[in-house]
Amino acid sequence: MIKLTDHGVFLVNGKVTDTAALTPAEARKNTIAYSILQAHNHSGNDEKLSIRFDAMLSHDITYVGIIQTARASGLTEFPMPYALTNCHNSLCAVGGTINEDDHVFGLSAAKKYGGIYVPANQSVIHSFAREEMAKCGAMILGSDSHTRYGALGTMAVGEGGPELVKQLLKNTYDIPAPEVVLVYLTGKPRRGIGPHDVAIALVGATFANGFVKNRVLEFVGPGVKELPIDFRNGIDVMTTETTCLSSIWETDETVAKHYRTHGRPEDYRELKPGNVAYYDRMVEIDLSKMESMIALPFHPSRAYTIHYFNEHAKELLAEVEAEAAEKFGGKAKLDLVSKVRADGSVMADQGIIAGCAGGMFDSIDEASSILKTGNVGNSYFSLSVYPTSIPVSLELTRVGVCAELLASGAVIKPSFCGPCFGAGDVPANNGLSLRHTTRNFPNREGSKPGEGQLSGVALMDARSIAATAANGGIITAATDVTYTHEAHEYHYDRSVYEKRCYYGFGKAQKDADLILGPNITDWPKMYALADNLLLELAAVIHDPVTTTDELIPSGETSSYRSNPLRLSEFALSRRCPEYVGRSKAVAADEQARRAGKASDKVKFALSRVGDADALAANTQFGSCVFANKPGDGSAREQAASCQKVLGGFANICYEFATKRYRSNCINWGILPFTLDADTKFDYNEGDFVFVPAVREKIAQGTEEFPAKVIRMDGSVEDITLYVKGLTDDEKEIILRGCLMNYYAAKNK
Repeated sequence: MIKLTDHGVFLVNGKVTDTAALTPAEARKNTIAYSILQAHNHSGNDEKLSIRFDAMLSHDITYVGIIQTARASGLTEFPMPYALTNCHNSLCAVGGTINEDDHVFGLSAAKKYGGIYVPANQSVIHSFAREEMAKCGAMILGSDSHTRYGALGTMAVGEGGPELVKQLLKNTYDIPAPEVVLVYLTGKPRRGIGPHDVAIALVGATFANGFVKNRVLEFVGPGVKELPIDFRNGIDVMTTETTCLSSIWETDETVAKHYRTHGRPEDYRELKPGNVAYYDRMVEIDLSKMESMIALPFHPSRAYTIHYFNEHAKELLAEVEAEAAEKFGGKAKLDLVSKVRADGSVMADQGIIAGCAGGMFDSIDEASSILKTGNVGNSYFSLSVYPTSIPVSLELTRVGVCAELLASGAVIKPSFCGPCFGAGDVPANNGLSLRHTTRNFPNREGSKPGEGQLSGVALMDARSIAATAANGGIITAATDVTYTHEAHEYHYDRSVYEKRCYYGFGKAQKDADLILGPNITDWPKMYALADNLLLELAAVIHDPVTTTDELIPSGETSSYRSNPLRLSEFALSRRCPEYVGRSKAVAADEQARRAGKASDKVKFALSRVGDADALAANTQFGSCVFANKPGDGSAREQAASCQKVLGGFANICYEFATKRYRSNCINWGILPFTLDADTKFDYNEGDFVFVPAVREKIAQGTEEFPAKVIRMDGSVEDITLYVKGLTDDEKEIILRGCLMNYYAAKNK
């Protein structure tokens, strides 16, 4: 189905070849990605990019912190269209007034600074962007990792909130020029195959090996024309799970029709590679050979065909159980093997079709046709469908699809991202939930291992979820079902947005008041980096990958996103519950050190590397997390900011899973230390790491940091840490202590 080529290739007049008349350096300028990036580059250097975006988006888990940070840094007006959507904290049933207070703050900020405000349940963030903000050749930055609109000709990037703050203050997004990977599509999908089948297969082929990490995916080839726009969007949004930087597709009449349908024909233009284009790598996808897919817990890359899964269900589910036992240390037991019936079939407990990946018109439309072959039934299996926006829901209602779904036993719910991050349709303990959403990380289904609750999510396309529902909850590939489907044509009705959304770009009311609820608080004071750094390991995690959901869980934490101190209480709570207490103790010792009263613990560690009293005066003491490969998943900055609020000053790892998490750490003044691959890190919580002359080395651009590990027994060992590739601005941010301090100094 998918073939990877790990060397450069040319695309000459649409055909892949190893040689061409141009050199790679000349031909790489003919990619779509290169032309868009350079059109937005303000550095004057093709290799070191300084990007200014055309528009931005945030949702109600991130926009309060972003605006508060920008406000503290001198924000007066939004310099570009900035949409504030409300699709994550939409459930206002918990936390008292907290969530709705955030929404009121968002509307008041849109009025004061000239923004766009999308009320709760009107649209999920990425649907609104596709409907209202994408443009061919444009670039959009979003504070959500699934910010991807490449199928609509828009290069979009998901980053942490501080990167949006930079844009609000008219600064740039600074990155090295990324490599570009050709994704060459051929063939045509057969009946029953949907975008999630292609996406899961792509993630399975590219995630673990890092094949496209921090690169741009460029989709071209004869197979593109065989895909409707929703199908393209459904693949595109999942490219985030490959850890690529961004994506872009060639455009055609199908894309032009999308813009006409949405009343914006002027936003379309043809995008395609030049006659001779060079790509650093290639992924070939034969759409005609795609199978119905399933991604088992706990990652979208755990990909199998549904047929293979059904044949090997017991052993595959046993592997998931074993991973859960290792990951959660016996706090909760996951029992999925019991889902396998005597005849070998596998029973699921729940189906969810939702969000920016699953809730699109075409997927729900076809799922309805498949459900006509059976019904959800009255046993344990249930099916919930969340259309991705009010315009989509309205059209599904007008053409009768919603009525058909309700008649089959499905439940129609409002536009909401909750099922994607554990805040909606939480299954029962030991439940197996099938979801056409973007992620199935641990706890994304809402379970709490620390309280003995654990369940699992498997990702599947809406079509196979519908086939499963029609078969009474027995996991079934849509390609095995005989059904008739006549696709409805989609009609977009913008009037529902015009009646409810606030379109305020260019209309800032600078005298308007921000409305701050009691849970919306400012960031605590943060200090500049000291001469030396003493770190205490507060969490040591040897999992292959540590997700941002483990660093700061989703679900119930969303009610505290606007209160940094309360939110920090949840840091690593489902992976390393002791972390918060350890970090707080370290922070208290640092506060005492700053007051000239270094604790016995600090003096003990410093005495092993020098004169404790002399060093205590200029050695900052902070907590530290070690993880093999942290930061896969969400772009939300809280994964880093909560560590800093608790007194964290560094992370140590072999590599960062994503650029966005590393950027978040830097922007919060957390040192992003890495190790050589052959360095063994066999230290424990409570051990110390002393990094001498850290401030001087950061200022000078030194990338190698000789350090000392001080074990709890007092023994000392040498270790070499690295901080590679910092820009001048990033150095200054770390020296100042965080991005806010950096801007405060600039604005004096």
